[in-house]
Amino acid sequence: MSSYKEDLLRDLKDPEYAAGYLSAAIADSPESFLMALRLVAEAYKGMSGMANEAGVDRVNLYRMLSHSGNPRLNSLLAVLKVLPVTIRFEPKSEDNAVPR
Repeated sequence: MSSYKEDLLRDLKDPEYAAGYLSAAIADSPESFLMALRLVAEAYKGMSGMANEAGVDRVNLYRMLSHSGNPRLNSLLAVLKVLPVTIRFEPKSEDNAVPR
């Protein structure tokens, strides 16, 4: 019998699923996004493999993708570059628009 985490990690290997998972997490909170990114990284390359490919120290990778992580933009972009997903910006809808 497989666990929830094992099933989730298997599902996160699919780029479509991973993209949706990350999108939902970032809509929730920065902390949720970092934890989701950690799971996607773990599913895709493993933390050691991700650290090697992204050129980030493995311990720092664990730290930056923790609930209290506060990664630098260049570190975050290095991790995202390795994953099979991309960031896309869209204009906000009128309901979510920032007042001018």
